[in-house]
Amino acid sequence: MRICVFCSSSGRIDRRYLELAEEAGKELARRGHTLVSGGATVSCMGAVARAARDGGAHTVGVIPQALVDVEVADEDSELVVTEDMRSRKGEMDRRSDAFLVLPGGLGTLEELFEIWTSRVLGMHDKPIAILDPYNLYEPLRDLMKHLLEEGFARPRIFDAIGWTSTVAEAFDHLERTPVRLEATAEDYIESEP
Repeated sequence: MRICVFCSSSGRIDRRYLELAEEAGKELARRGHTLVSGGATVSCMGAVARAARDGGAHTVGVIPQALVDVEVADEDSELVVTEDMRSRKGEMDRRSDAFLVLPGGLGTLEELFEIWTSRVLGMHDKPIAILDPYNLYEPLRDLMKHLLEEGFARPRIFDAIGWTSTVAEAFDHLERTPVRLEATAEDYIESEP
């Protein structure tokens, strides 16, 4: 399975997040999967890719030319260089069978929301897992529950994703056959273009 990992590129985060990324990379390799990542050497992106390669996994990094130009590209991965961030996400999606979301910031959230929305709308059946042992995303989960209570979301938002707290649990979720979601006309009408 080709697993795309969305995660932090920040150099200002606590070491425990880097260790989590390393653990995820090791488990990905142990289970015989391929890593698809953001293609950078920094922070969690670099940590997950190095750990996956150290465990024998093939790694594919997808990175926009602008980031290659500032010398953060992971040259040890099979590197796919895109024109911009939008085409980067499309290429990562195209090359992936599943998505693992580690702790991250604005970019990670943007990637998560796009892949999660398209899953809810039935545009793909690829499994998605959020790995959150430190409850970083708990306010997000609470917000999603509130949106559901207020009628802005449907219960299937939680069918489309797995909220996990251990690396093993996250990979177990990704390896299961996902629930097939069939979108209704109402789903398309209320979604943003």
